Amino acid sequence: MKGKLVLAILVMASFSLQANEHHGWGYEGKEAPENWGKLSPEFHMCQDGQNQSPVDIHGALHSNLAPLVVQYITEPQNIINNGHTLQINVAKGDTIEIDGELFTLQQFHFHVPSENEINGQQFPLEAHLVHMNDQGELLVVAVMFNVGAANPELNKAWSQIPEKLNQQVALKEALNLNALLPTDKHYYRFSGSLTTPPCSEGVRWLVMKNPLTVSAEQITQFKSAIHHDANNRPIQQYHGRVIVD
Repeated sequence: MKGKLVLAILVMASFSLQANEHHGWGYEGKEAPENWGKLSPEFHMCQDGQNQSPVDIHGALHSNLAPLVVQYITEPQNIINNGHTLQINVAKGDTIEIDGELFTLQQFHFHVPSENEINGQQFPLEAHLVHMNDQGELLVVAVMFNVGAANPELNKAWSQIPEKLNQQVALKEALNLNALLPTDKHYYRFSGSLTTPPCSEGVRWLVMKNPLTVSAEQITQFKSAIHHDANNRPIQQYHGRVIVD
């Protein structure tokens, strides 16, 4: 229980870091991912961890995982540009059940290009839907996007991007959270970490097998909002981990 509590504290600290104007880490120069572990003692797992994310998913062990059971029933509340990504916060009540446990959606955000890869393929955009159970354990559902038709739900969010950094703006047009998941809810599963400092481990990762679409214009709009062409952490080593599907 103590370990779970520590993870929860670290996770909340990570969210707080993303909400502060002075981040202390980034994706370029001295604050780039390869230097995260040296920026602060609290970030040591970024270089010392053995179960880090993201990964290139390949050679998955077939175990006939049941499709994801999702209960997304609320509407997202607000959007914030924290300088690293666009994050959308949600009301409590949206859950995923796995291993007989309920995980409640906390927020979702985006990375361009994708952080995880599937059989060496990197996607133009990846969404991370961050969930937490009552013990403070994390589960992240990752959804990939290919360039194609514009995504109607992302249009709703992108049209309300705050003008100022760290400014929370209430969403006037409701997003359909269920439309941000593919219809076929089969996935790859592995144990990993946060992909941003402090890179805490013990995170359950579910990477959806089937991508959605996003337009090139929507990707350009996202890059313009965060003032970066990329906000993805490089691929990390497996260190003996097994990926199942």
